[in-house]
Amino acid sequence: METTQLEALKRLWVIAQGTSGQCRRVAGFLLCLYNGQRFPFDMTEFRGLDSDIFKDCLQVLILDYNPKKEIHELLNLSSNDFEKLAIDWQIEAKNN
Repeated sequence: METTQLEALKRLWVIAQGTSGQCRRVAGFLLCLYNGQRFPFDMTEFRGLDSDIFKDCLQVLILDYNPKKEIHELLNLSSNDFEKLAIDWQIEAKNN
């Protein structure tokens, strides 16, 4: 795991705690990595991100390509933290 990718993940987590539309998009992206079946992500949402944030998303995708740990574990968080993120942003989980 590259330090650059982990730093990008940490930055995205901080952004996801914000209040702007970009923050909601980042939250949706992270939730998709957490559980893509429950929280699908429309990749056209990337178009609404600033370039630097989009590049961080790409770094995190590389990190998650062959994961050694789950996304929440890489952040030293619990699954409850990601579930709360979904609740805070009112991103509904899909029932499969």
